[in-house]
Amino acid sequence: MSGRDPFCQPRRLRRGAALTLVFAGALVTGAATGSFPDPAHSGRGALPQEAARATIRPDAVQKAAAEAMADGESPMEAAERAVSRSGDRWGAVYSRGEYQEFEEALDGQYTGVGLWARRAGDGRIEVTRVQSGSPAAAAGLRKGDRLRSVDGTEVDGRPVTEVVSLLRGDALDAPAGTAVRLGLERGPRTWHETLRRARLSTDSVTVRTLATGVTVIRIGAFTKGSGDVVRSAVRRAPAGAGIALDLRGNSGGLVTEAVTAASAFLDGGLVATYDVDGEQRALHAEDGGDTTTALVALVDGGTMSAAELLTGALQDRGRAVVVGSRTFGKGAIQMPTRLPDGAVAELTVGHYRTPSGHTVDGRGITPDLVADRRALERAETVLSGLGDPS
Repeated sequence: MSGRDPFCQPRRLRRGAALTLVFAGALVTGAATGSFPDPAHSGRGALPQEAARATIRPDAVQKAAAEAMADGESPMEAAERAVSRSGDRWGAVYSRGEYQEFEEALDGQYTGVGLWARRAGDGRIEVTRVQSGSPAAAAGLRKGDRLRSVDGTEVDGRPVTEVVSLLRGDALDAPAGTAVRLGLERGPRTWHETLRRARLSTDSVTVRTLATGVTVIRIGAFTKGSGDVVRSAVRRAPAGAGIALDLRGNSGGLVTEAVTAASAFLDGGLVATYDVDGEQRALHAEDGGDTTTALVALVDGGTMSAAELLTGALQDRGRAVVVGSRTFGKGAIQMPTRLPDGAVAELTVGHYRTPSGHTVDGRGITPDLVADRRALERAETVLSGLGDPS
């Protein structure tokens, strides 16, 4: 299990109220975060019954919140009860601060110390990466250091998501500038370091070249501008060796950025179909993408939402070989509804389908080649067979 503190889901998401990124603005303007189906299709693409009926109208949630406020009760709690009773599996309610935090994350910003971490087999928390220019980097922390405690709380054996929450100061709504004391270990040395949280930019897209010449483009989340970064990376990739598009652990983000990323590999055409309150719509790639470079998409059970939209488009249109394990299966479209106290309810308003009509919600995407721990090696093997023989 691994995680990081830069781009993590908002607190209510980590508490299990929802498992996806949310729409950051109106869908019609493209500031969306889910993924996109067309109910006109039938058969393999038919929506599961529970997905089709488990929705609630925004005005019903607003009414419940307003009535609670008039009675001197919590409008947010009333909205949560209404969403829960509706059966909307992806619906959730966020406080004003939580939603603001999430919108900032989608803009590529976060408050933290700049550490990525993972839990080793023995339960220890190890630093896997230190972001350049971050408070952690300034303090001299480096990959391989063991994180023993955060503000006096021992972290061995804890889920990485909890450790991330402690680093960010989620329970205290800790802003930039607040201090966090870390207990650390490096070899025989143990020490404590006090860092101050800062506003940092996420590295949602990273690019590296393997010894075989394969270009690995990893997209951690579809934050603002990430699609253009992918397109630039594709243009700069050396010819012949191919590209591995790593979407493992990508929990989604802005749909517009996923479509832009798809445009890097497609010369126009359909990316996904979707419905909003029964109205049929479609997403299309821009013309001029690279359609010749060998491409493998790496996915796993943590590949969700907008990342599944991109995977489905590349697979259905024969542009990429998908390697890994079945994806999460989150294909619902959500829209934000403001509540009287400033909280926000994210409610499901539709679902999306891949170009061939495959419904993702509750089903996920099945890879062409199943692989687990050595997925990247399998991808290199596939690319060696797909490469340009010249």
